[in-house]
Amino acid sequence: MVQKTAKQRLQERMHELSHYTKKSLGQNFLVSDTVINKITNAVDEVKPQKLIEIGPGLGALTDVLRERYGQYQLIELDNSLIEYWRSVEMPVLAGDALQIDWSQIEFDVLVSNLPYQISSSIVIERSIDENQCRAMILMFQKEVAQRIKAQHKTEDYGLLSVIAQEFWKIEIVCDAGMRDFNPAPKVNSRVLRFTHKESSISHKKDYLLFIKTCFKQRRRILKSNLDSSIHPKFINWITEKKLSDKVRAEELSIEQLKDLYLYLKK
Repeated sequence: MVQKTAKQRLQERMHELSHYTKKSLGQNFLVSDTVINKITNAVDEVKPQKLIEIGPGLGALTDVLRERYGQYQLIELDNSLIEYWRSVEMPVLAGDALQIDWSQIEFDVLVSNLPYQISSSIVIERSIDENQCRAMILMFQKEVAQRIKAQHKTEDYGLLSVIAQEFWKIEIVCDAGMRDFNPAPKVNSRVLRFTHKESSISHKKDYLLFIKTCFKQRRRILKSNLDSSIHPKFINWITEKKLSDKVRAEELSIEQLKDLYLYLKK
């Protein structure tokens, strides 16, 4: 028996449910078997015990993953799809992934073909979570993925780069083109795998506020972004590090920014 392709499965389920894509929810359904296999293999490699998926949609990933892992937790915003997944006995948390109470969810691995409008926020929120999960395999707009992995002294480097790389080891799983989705988005995509990394930062939310302050106006010198009360300590730090007092946040590496934060906290 010839196995159906992801595209055929999508078309059948759309017909079965009389479902149409909702642009307001960022629905672009994955139809590439190659990309699906690479994502599910990346999930397999981290050996999830308690898997969770944001936005299962019509099941491109979910159908494959539940064959391997049985029932696992879903988060879905679309009411018609919530009803469908519950009807096939998949546990579903109904709501916006940015609004639900993650502290009440037990999971160790997160997977998602993320709606592009929430992707950066999901990475930041899961990075500063005190109960950080072991791994995430997430799809992004390619430009966002590039920002996540950007190095200092480059145009893409910023808040997202620093927070993501401080708390995760990040690897590229694969790229996905516009034709790998239905409907086709106007951008290319990239899948990244995040693996938990130990950090000496103990107060993650405080560190996030510090990095936001550093990059508040990225073209200004760092001293101008910092509160004047800490200027003397900042001058001591840059003197020790033999840096210019005109240095900008984007010129400092992730390790240097962490070192500055810890120095100012002494």
